[in-house]
Amino acid sequence: MTKTKVSIIIPSYNTEWLLEKNIPHVLSAQKNEKNNIIEIIVVDDASPDGSVGLLKKKFPEVKVVQHKINRGFSSSVNTGARTSKGDLLVLLNTDVIPERDFLVSTLPLFKDNNVFAISLSEKDYSWAKGEFKNGFVEHGAGIKTKKVHDTFWVSGGSGVFRRNYWMSLGGMDEKLLSPFYWEDLDLSYRALKRGYKLLWDPDARVLHKHESTIGLLPKKYVGRIRERNQLIFIWKNITSPTLIRKHIIGLSKRTLRHPGYVRIVMMALSKIRWILRARKKEKKDCKVSDEAIFARF
Repeated sequence: MTKTKVSIIIPSYNTEWLLEKNIPHVLSAQKNEKNNIIEIIVVDDASPDGSVGLLKKKFPEVKVVQHKINRGFSSSVNTGARTSKGDLLVLLNTDVIPERDFLVSTLPLFKDNNVFAISLSEKDYSWAKGEFKNGFVEHGAGIKTKKVHDTFWVSGGSGVFRRNYWMSLGGMDEKLLSPFYWEDLDLSYRALKRGYKLLWDPDARVLHKHESTIGLLPKKYVGRIRERNQLIFIWKNITSPTLIRKHIIGLSKRTLRHPGYVRIVMMALSKIRWILRARKKEKKDCKVSDEAIFARF
């Protein structure tokens, strides 16, 4: 039987210090043949620091793909996916350190052809639950267990994805959700609506130190992008008439209570043409209802 081939994709922007510190751990995991890792790809998103020079000098075995201009997280991951040769894509943020055997328990789970993606196990985190509350999609951590568990979404910073399904889904939505936030939730939800499975593996351990450069950006800006993308996610993916009516009511109440939220709505409305186009495709391709998905979590 042919071994499943794994490509590791690491999107990077201005994280020279993290690459120097953490790439050795990824290389160590590659040396463990049970992980089936055939390549490590770092996609540099036009970093002004010395990231590319560092990689070429200290880690020549790592494949480096460079963006000429900064295009955001989703675009970097999509570039890595297109470049990759593996059957599975392992997405790792630059601040995520995998254990040497981190894929050993995960790879057999992909024998089920209906499994699209699997979340790796970060300390103090577990599988994700999702709910439609007060007209909005909310998500949080489920109760930690020692068994493999269904999950509402798979992290784009520490997750494993089946490449051919990724490509058929169109990867992460860089047109609507760049530069960051909700892109992995969006991809996961689209997969669930097509009937695919998402799992969380408690034995696939990684350490996430949360040192990424997003923490260096202004908090207000980051918060606005997060809230804008939450709206885009709902308008694009929630196709149930009942839930949409609840969303309109919830959106009206939120805007009345917090007039400043109008700015978030306007930011999302600026992309309405592309949102409606994507929504039309989701309505056409979905096989599972929104209500059925939320009932599982």
